[in-house]
Amino acid sequence: HGRLSPRHFTCLLSLIIAGLCQGRVVRVPTGTLVRVVGTELVIPCNVSDYDGPSEQNFDWSFSSLGSDFEELASTWEAGFPTQLYQERLQRGEILLRRTANDAVELHIKNVQPSDQGHYKCSTPSTDATVQGNYEDTVQVKVLADALHVGPSARPPPSLSLREGEPFELRCTAASASPLHTHLALLWELHRGPARRSVLALTHEGRFHPGLGYEQRYHSGGVRLDTVGSDAYRLSVSRALSADQGSYRCIVSEWIAEQGNWQEIQEKAVEVATVVIQPTVLRAAVPKNVSVAEGKELDLTCNITTDRVDDVRPEVTWSFSRTPDSTLPGSRVLARLDRDSLVHSSPHIALSHVDARSYHLLVRDVSKENSGYYFCHVSLWVPGHNRSWHKVAEAVSSPAAVGVTWLEPDYQVYLNASKVPGFADDPTELACRVVDTKSGEANVRFTVSWYYRMNRRSDDVVTSELLAVMDRDWMLKYGERSKQRAQDGDFIFSKEHIDTFNFRIQRTTEEDRGNYYCVVSAWTKQRNNSWVKSKDVFSKPVNIFWALEDSVLVVKARQPKPFFAAGNTFEMTCKVSSKNIKSPRYSVLITAEKPVGDLSSPNETKYIISLDQDSVVKLENWTDASRVDGVVLEKVQEDEFRYRMYQTQVSDAGLYRCVVTAWSPVRGSLWREAATSLSNPIEIDFQTSGPVFNASVHSDTPSVIRGDLIKLFCIITVEGAALDPDDMAFDVSWFAVHSFGLDKDPVLLSSLDRKGIVTTSRREWKSDLSLERVSVLEFLLQVHGSEDQDFGNYYCSVTPWVKSPTGSWQKEAEIHSKPVFITVKMDVLNAFKYPLLIGVGLSTVIGLLSCLIGYCSSHWCCKKEVQETRRERRRLMSMEMD
Repeated sequence: HGRLSPRHFTCLLSLIIAGLCQGRVVRVPTGTLVRVVGTELVIPCNVSDYDGPSEQNFDWSFSSLGSDFEELASTWEAGFPTQLYQERLQRGEILLRRTANDAVELHIKNVQPSDQGHYKCSTPSTDATVQGNYEDTVQVKVLADALHVGPSARPPPSLSLREGEPFELRCTAASASPLHTHLALLWELHRGPARRSVLALTHEGRFHPGLGYEQRYHSGGVRLDTVGSDAYRLSVSRALSADQGSYRCIVSEWIAEQGNWQEIQEKAVEVATVVIQPTVLRAAVPKNVSVAEGKELDLTCNITTDRVDDVRPEVTWSFSRTPDSTLPGSRVLARLDRDSLVHSSPHIALSHVDARSYHLLVRDVSKENSGYYFCHVSLWVPGHNRSWHKVAEAVSSPAAVGVTWLEPDYQVYLNASKVPGFADDPTELACRVVDTKSGEANVRFTVSWYYRMNRRSDDVVTSELLAVMDRDWMLKYGERSKQRAQDGDFIFSKEHIDTFNFRIQRTTEEDRGNYYCVVSAWTKQRNNSWVKSKDVFSKPVNIFWALEDSVLVVKARQPKPFFAAGNTFEMTCKVSSKNIKSPRYSVLITAEKPVGDLSSPNETKYIISLDQDSVVKLENWTDASRVDGVVLEKVQEDEFRYRMYQTQVSDAGLYRCVVTAWSPVRGSLWREAATSLSNPIEIDFQTSGPVFNASVHSDTPSVIRGDLIKLFCIITVEGAALDPDDMAFDVSWFAVHSFGLDKDPVLLSSLDRKGIVTTSRREWKSDLSLERVSVLEFLLQVHGSEDQDFGNYYCSVTPWVKSPTGSWQKEAEIHSKPVFITVKMDVLNAFKYPLLIGVGLSTVIGLLSCLIGYCSSHWCCKKEVQETRRERRRLMSMEMD
């Protein structure tokens, strides 16, 4: 403005500090704004290219035609407006509304003719250089109110209609403006706080139906046309329930300014209130109907309505097992559509006597037809362009229909033909149908088997389904019996037309309890289907036996308690049992070393056994010389005898009978019932015989590979002197091929007391020989020793001593301490052959090289030199080398 006010200075200072001062452009709407007296004027103003974080300041000035600009309002300085506008600002007629940091709107309410003129929006300049413009001006024209809007009648009428009836609404609108203006009209429906646009005519003469009215507008059901020069008519061909409410006519006036349309004012008027009266519709059917099976069911649906115009009913009969037709499971029986076409099945008919009475006829009723019947009625009215509209709908109360039939009369009895006394015994139950009438030709019987566990009287016991037979006599197993039925343990059968059997092949303790059967009667229907008509329960049968622990007692005795080595040992075992069904016994004879014997402590040896089928088997009896020396036989069903001939000193120990009781199951199968151990019978020889020891000696503990290894097993005898002919030995040699004894020993060779030598097969080339050097010395030789022959060697000796009776007694096996044998390698012999081979190959390769060089020089590289004959006295030619 040519001066820097304190307000501008403060703004300039703040913008310089913020570093945001820059050029900007102020913009207001272009062209001329036209408003009508009494309306509101809104002029927006914004600053472009403004990126500052603070709010931009705006000043508004006004100039009437031909006068200077006067201060109107400011966003920064409260004392900026003149006195005239200061009062209007205080009354709220003029106000500034900021919409952004760089935008503001000028609002002038209730525009007067004096407000016509130019309005200028400016922003204080704080830039160092002027860039763009800092103000913009817009012209405003104020016109007199020349728009008249009104209803066709005052006060607004209230129309009461029925659904489907037509109605019309009118609204008058005219403008006496000197300028060329256009009118736009909108019909609006108010229902409480909700508003809906029905149909609009724009200022450009185009029709726009509201949301939800598009189809009705395009079909001609809703129309808008003019009547005369100033009346607008809304026509609805068929009233709907959604058309109820208050209708308003909203008229707006538009003017074209420099190619742009401006809405200069808008007026609305209440036209009428439309009330849609609901159509009265009722459907009535009889409440309770009883019909005999095989007869016809006739139901009537009577319709009551207050509509007398052109309405068409649609009737539907439905059936449900429950009195609530809305629940799932309801099915349609027959339907008569609005074109009087019937849709039904062959045995169901639907007809109507008059326009208000409809009959449902069900032929050949059966038990399946018992239930609830409903009559659904819908009223349809014709609409525009051959369309139909549903105006009312009703559902009758249910008609309870009961189909009576002759219930089969019979009794059911359950008895046990086989009762178990022990576990694994069979159980057989028979379920019989008795007292049936002769007229039950169309009745079929099926059975269901149930089990209930025995519990105390205060316990809640549930029944478990074992098997159920359907109407086609197909058997389905329950979870409890499914696996056992597949295994053949549960057998369900139908012996006769009135008898059902259940057999348990092997009754277990878990099978004890109550069993009962349920016989179901199925009645054959007219359509050859079967319907269950009755269930009869039998009385339960209790399957029970007392459970007692199986008892098995075995007593062993020795008829001859004193005997010497070489005699026969005899032991008898007497067995007694209790609570075991039809027992058979299997016997196993075991032997244990007596207490104090350290040769094999805590070792139980199985000798011979006899199973429940009296089959004898040698268990761990390995004495080949006495294969027939042990006998086990059954004296009686509960008594067994064990004999051992020519007893040896090594046979000393504790002998027992291990008896197992077996019960028969499933014919040839057996089940183990109990096992018991007898008291021990001891064999103890009180002798003071000789004591044998064994040791190993070698003169060659370290040998070179290929040398002979000699090992002597020397036996010494302490105590009583024996004749060499009364002694014999089984000698076995073992080796552990490692520096320690951490590996398993390997049997090399053995020599029994009869002089038979047995040698094990080896994987390397060295050979073994074993011989007896003297009565108490045995020699093992390793010929052509290999590296693999190193390790620890020891011998195992089993002495045999002839008793005074002439029998040979086997003594305890003894072992010698090991001797370590080392096999070394001969270095000279090891490298002799490689050296000879190397020298020979080198010589051959050298000679071959000389031969190749000679041949190459003689035939390939020869050069002839021609020289003249000279006397010997002269010097040698220089051409010679």
